[in-house]
Amino acid sequence: MSADPISIGLAIAGDRLAEGANPSVGFRFGDKGTHTSRTLMFDDLSTLLKVSESDAGRADYRRQILEENCLSKRTASTRKLSDQRLSELYTLDARVLLFRVMRQLWQSSEDGRPLLALLMALARDPLLRMTAPAIVRLNPGEELGRQALTDALNRGTGSRFNEAVLDKIVRNTASSWTQSGHLEGRSRKIRRTVAPTPAVVTFAVVLGYALGSRGALLFETLWSQILDAGKDELIFLAMDAKRFGYLEMRAAGGVVEVSLARLLTEEERRLIHGTD
Repeated sequence: MSADPISIGLAIAGDRLAEGANPSVGFRFGDKGTHTSRTLMFDDLSTLLKVSESDAGRADYRRQILEENCLSKRTASTRKLSDQRLSELYTLDARVLLFRVMRQLWQSSEDGRPLLALLMALARDPLLRMTAPAIVRLNPGEELGRQALTDALNRGTGSRFNEAVLDKIVRNTASSWTQSGHLEGRSRKIRRTVAPTPAVVTFAVVLGYALGSRGALLFETLWSQILDAGKDELIFLAMDAKRFGYLEMRAAGGVVEVSLARLLTEEERRLIHGTD
């Protein structure tokens, strides 16, 4: 399960080089993020998507949170803040490619929902993304040390956070990796192995594809590395995804070809610089 630290670094560097990506795709870059004040908010996201129609727009999600109080928040200010933070992490906007695809896959993969949320949040929150190498490097059963997250965040942000803020980000990111299933425990965070579904692998492929990866390289990106599965296993799961109708794929003689024409609209494929 251990990944090459150099390849992880290159994956993240590749993300940074993609800062010119069309905002309609859905990535966020830089050194700021929602994890200064919130976690993955998986329970809130699950509740919101459960009570909302699959084709809901941004205004529909906002109404559910602010007017219907579907998240059962006590005050109007808390409801407003929840709407803001959830939109930062997930956009809650069907016009954004990544959210639309995540929402579609969410419907068909209940077991994969924590990993779908994590993948989307990694695409949207640079702070959470900075902590990925520290998590991927851990072996199953190994304890996560706070210093590993601290060092990763300091490297990624140029040590611009004071100790109090940094401590909060560390706690929030550790909580998010717990919600995704990568960690377990309260005070002591122990690494565990996650089990991706074909829908989750599909979303990881979409993320890699949107940033320029093609062919077999789609199964070596940061998004794929956090799924705790080797390249061959991920390709096998992607073949299952083909049978479910998520994508088109051929793998023979060491050559892998992936098409997302089934999942993405023609306009969305133009947004991510190319055709299949």
